[in-house]
Amino acid sequence: MEEKVLIAGEALKRNKMAVYYAETKDEVLPIVLSLLKKGEVIGMGGCTSAMECGVWAYLKKCGDYNFLDRIPLENEKDKQLLCHYMLLANTFISGANAITENGELYNVDGNSNRVSNIAYGAEQVIVIAGKNKIVKDLDEAIYRVKTVAAPKNALRRKVNTPCAKIGKCISLNLPSPTMTDGCRCEDRMCCNYLVSAQQRYENRIKVILVNEELGF
Repeated sequence: MEEKVLIAGEALKRNKMAVYYAETKDEVLPIVLSLLKKGEVIGMGGCTSAMECGVWAYLKKCGDYNFLDRIPLENEKDKQLLCHYMLLANTFISGANAITENGELYNVDGNSNRVSNIAYGAEQVIVIAGKNKIVKDLDEAIYRVKTVAAPKNALRRKVNTPCAKIGKCISLNLPSPTMTDGCRCEDRMCCNYLVSAQQRYENRIKVILVNEELGF
């Protein structure tokens, strides 16, 4: 296990989050299933990491859980309604935009069902994160979103944002860009910012750290 993964893991534990380690993405699904109960309601954000680990595909087909899957929905109102239901789910599965070596989860969201559930929603939250998400501190986390996570997600979602075209947030052209500086376009994805530090409800958030690169 790479040293930075272990450093982040110990810091997350100090912040009252449960931590699980996986050497490869193939080890993630068994860990996730060990944290679920058959018949429970499960929500999921737009989690590329979960897809790469086979979690989304398994939950979609297995039939053992009430999986709230918004991906097949085409109507925007239907998607929004399903996201509201997810706030009452037993489990919400998410990725992370960045995890600091100080044990902080950093997430930036547009529709914000993901940050809502992480902060206060489902009974438990399972975060799946590859070693590429681990950064030194919040400054690096902010920079990572502006240069990696947001541009790549914009391309994936085929939205018309400056970062999708130039590969970075236009705020980086400013002398001293702040966390929330960015574009003013209608498709802007960076609307709400969440830093998860020490938790009040111990082990509600469970983080699976993977010793491989996953997602954006």
